[in-house]
Amino acid sequence: MSATSDGDKKRIAADCWRRGNAALPAENFDYAIEMYLTAVKLLPDSLVYRQSLRFTEYKKYKNNGSGASMAGMRAMGSRGRVKTARLSKDWATVDLAAEEGLQLNPWDVGFNIDVGDAAKARGHGEVAVFAYQEALKREPGHKELNRSLGELLEERAEYKQAADCWRRILKLDPMNGEARSKITQLDAKGVMDRGGYEAAENTRGAMAPHEVARRAGGGGASGPGESPVADLERLVRKDPNNKDNVLKLADLYRREGRLEDAEQQLQKALELTGNNLNVREVLEDVQLEMMSKAVGVAKEQFRAKPQDEARKQQAVALAAELLNREVEVYSSRVDRYPQDMRLKFELATRLMKQQKWQLAIPLLQQSRSDPRVKAEALVNLGKCFAYDKKPQLARRQFEAALPELSFDAQPELYKETCYALGRLCEDGGDKTAAEEFYQKVLEVDYGYRDAVTRLDALQAQGG
Repeated sequence: MSATSDGDKKRIAADCWRRGNAALPAENFDYAIEMYLTAVKLLPDSLVYRQSLRFTEYKKYKNNGSGASMAGMRAMGSRGRVKTARLSKDWATVDLAAEEGLQLNPWDVGFNIDVGDAAKARGHGEVAVFAYQEALKREPGHKELNRSLGELLEERAEYKQAADCWRRILKLDPMNGEARSKITQLDAKGVMDRGGYEAAENTRGAMAPHEVARRAGGGGASGPGESPVADLERLVRKDPNNKDNVLKLADLYRREGRLEDAEQQLQKALELTGNNLNVREVLEDVQLEMMSKAVGVAKEQFRAKPQDEARKQQAVALAAELLNREVEVYSSRVDRYPQDMRLKFELATRLMKQQKWQLAIPLLQQSRSDPRVKAEALVNLGKCFAYDKKPQLARRQFEAALPELSFDAQPELYKETCYALGRLCEDGGDKTAAEEFYQKVLEVDYGYRDAVTRLDALQAQGG
């Protein structure tokens, strides 16, 4: 497409948008919608045009929440076109067919999701977020919708809103270990994005400048309404036994990266709620975050002075303490949520770090039933059997994992699995299979470990 035609599209779309705006005061909604839809067709990535179209559709139906009479039946043709276009991944057609359906009922959750999916696939992130959010207003308990929006917001570095999506999922499914993990990760990303902890010498050094100034007394809120944290702090001081305010304050502290303050408030909340299990789990998560941050700081300090043996020992000791605490926390949660396979997988990976192969194996055997972690669980099973000196069992697990892996999606895991199979086959005397697996490694990474040397040696023996 030429630059001139792109310019023409922008000019025509802008003209249509202005015509639509001019029709609104006279409540000529049909003409305005026609103009906005033309602008959307010409520039499908424009958030302004898309919002103008949708909000005018709402006005046309007087915000009745259901659209035209018998909209469901009248939109069946559009729904069929969406379905057909989805099969061939014709996202432009999906978008237009969904917009046709939304002209009959702009609140239709399915069509809004279709618009969001099409926009996401075409790289129109702002439009996708808008469409998903409009759908979410109608159906906040839609798990897959929350997941799609959360993933998109994370890609756009909107960590707080992304975490809110996963919180809604966790509220719907309290045993969802993935949601708990994502919330923790996103909260941490938000903190890192605001202040950064990567190379901090200590907690104060990890803070953003505005946070250091605030704690030193130079940036505090002077009155109500100027700071949500300050407002909640006043409420907690006024009524220290109000557990809801204490929990809200702890959550705000955690979002700001003030983990120590969050831990203190959560300890209070734990007392006020009579050792409530949900509060305890949040407290455990915060404590793990604090320990993880401490390990990160210790490692950075050691890297800055690698000859300092004391710093090295401190980093090792803190890492071991964190690992032990993680095993303790995940073990209790596995007991509490025995159907959560993701938790079992996470516990197994920690047990592997402690070289407790026989404890990790049954957990991995169960967690491989979860498609989200199936490939990694099979690879880790192979490792456990190999370390436990059961090479035949190890080979079976690695071979079962290989069809679940692709180099494009998981390059390191793919190479590691092929190389491990090569080693097992070589040690077991199956030289032909060993050559094949080493070749798979070299096809994607010619310098991976000593695969070239091993393949050359095997081929020389064959020669």
